[in-house]
Amino acid sequence: MIKEMKSTEELKEAFLVMSELRPQLVEETYLTYVNEAREIGSYHLYALYEEGEIVAVIGFSPMITLYYGRSVWVYDLVTRKEDRSKGYGKALLSFVEQWAADHDYTSVALSSGMQRLDSHRFYEEKMAYDKVSYVFKKEL
Repeated sequence: MIKEMKSTEELKEAFLVMSELRPQLVEETYLTYVNEAREIGSYHLYALYEEGEIVAVIGFSPMITLYYGRSVWVYDLVTRKEDRSKGYGKALLSFVEQWAADHDYTSVALSSGMQRLDSHRFYEEKMAYDKVSYVFKKEL
């Protein structure tokens, strides 16, 4: 079952999985960021449940840019370590692709850390995503 995380309790439940991808965040900061991202950037957070437990989460925002046009940007995608390679990431990313198509968006895009080689293989080989650019960042 895939469900949108809306309440504070649902967000806290999803944090247990999200913290595997974002270990630098404490729960209070995570909740603040999710709520701000919802208000400012139309951020959505969905969880995939297996036997009543969250095993994977995905966070994304619809956007319009001159480069991508009407697109959806995936900010967060993580499956619990013990549940990887069971198809949960594929199910969530496919869900977002369908969500995007249903809402008249023409593409889905994301970035992935340079060190995440297993993730890169997943995006390219299992999900048919193309590498189209590098993402650059500068801390201020």
